[in-house]
Amino acid sequence: MTDEHTETGTGWPQPAGPVRPDGPAGEPDPRPEAPDPDELSPLSPQGRPPEDDAPAKGGDESAAGSFAAAVAAGWRRFGSATVMISVLLVLLGFTLAVQLKTTSTDSSLAAARQEDLVRILYDLEARDVRLRQDISTLEESQRQLRSGEQGRQAALQEATRRADELGILAGTLPARGPGLAVRFQAGAKPISAIRVLDAVQELRGAGAEAMQISGGDRASVRIVASTYFLDGENGSLIVDGRPLSGPFTITVIGDPATMRTGLNIPGGVVASVAQDGGNVIVEDREVAEVSALHVPRTLEHARPVG
Repeated sequence: MTDEHTETGTGWPQPAGPVRPDGPAGEPDPRPEAPDPDELSPLSPQGRPPEDDAPAKGGDESAAGSFAAAVAAGWRRFGSATVMISVLLVLLGFTLAVQLKTTSTDSSLAAARQEDLVRILYDLEARDVRLRQDISTLEESQRQLRSGEQGRQAALQEATRRADELGILAGTLPARGPGLAVRFQAGAKPISAIRVLDAVQELRGAGAEAMQISGGDRASVRIVASTYFLDGENGSLIVDGRPLSGPFTITVIGDPATMRTGLNIPGGVVASVAQDGGNVIVEDREVAEVSALHVPRTLEHARPVG
């Protein structure tokens, strides 16, 4: 044997190449690219298990390194998807939180006791009743105001009409309307104040509403309830202190037919003037105008009753 061979225990030299563990000694492994038998052996080259080659701490570090490498590889593989899912979950949670905050009730009411909630509900119901009563009261006031406004308008119109009527009767307002023109012509005797007063009374009894008397000089005096007649000189008349010369004409507003009948009754004004030699001429007027106004006396002692 030479120095280049080693003893195998059988007297055969050990070749330098790898041999099969189960084959005859010195016979090489016919499989190409076969792994080294020493690498497949569970023992280290020194004949000890791998864990005996290094302390336990080194093994833990190796395992931790392997786990970290695996986690890094998994993170690189799933990192983008995980980030996207995380962002979507955060947005979803924020949206739900905002919606719950918007649609939730008042926190003070949510934290209130049952007695407080009952009191708040009672107060709200009482306020609702008061507001409904106020609405009803205001609507009733509105109806009354509208009715009152119409009533006031009607009352104002009625008062205006009544004032006009009283103004005509009192002689403070002019008037016009259908009526008569009654002209007195003297005969042998002048027209006395009593004959004129009788004519005025008969016209009033026949429904005369406004009258005035005019003289030959075209002076006119309004005839009212307080008007008086006196005989003047040379056949003149004194009417309310104002002298009028003949012939005299009474302009009267009223129903012409009725007033004509009143003047022509037997023994009336027309007959009486005719007996004195005079004449009474009655003419219908479609529009008779009474323009003379009466100046009211200033009252010294009389006062209206309030």
